[in-house]
Amino acid sequence: MSVTIYHNPACGTSRNTLAMIRQSGAEPVVIEYLKTPPSRKKLVELIKALGISARALLREKGTPYRDLGLDEPKWTDDELIDQMLAHPILINRPIVVTPRGTRLCRPSEAVIDLLDNPVGRFVKEDGEVVEAK
Repeated sequence: MSVTIYHNPACGTSRNTLAMIRQSGAEPVVIEYLKTPPSRKKLVELIKALGISARALLREKGTPYRDLGLDEPKWTDDELIDQMLAHPILINRPIVVTPRGTRLCRPSEAVIDLLDNPVGRFVKEDGEVVEAK
């Protein structure tokens, strides 16, 4: 199974998601999107595959979201995408792409349904136990 994760190694949710993927036996393509941001075309494709608006993909915490005034409803999807391309930290993560679908894996256990051999039990970095159903 091919798996791609748009990953930020500084993010615990992203690290947990990556660990769950690897524990399932898959070795994903890891794209550290802060170092290698997606192209406009790829970002638009991801948003479409996620079935959400550009606004729904915005990350607020630890980003210039408020400083840029992105909480104002005046912004179009194209303008929000422009901001995400200019400031990739605004892209929420992790995004996982598999043949089973594309998902923003927040919380990290959202990845389970995307994997061929999901983990039965996983312990997150903070000690929380995830049991696959």
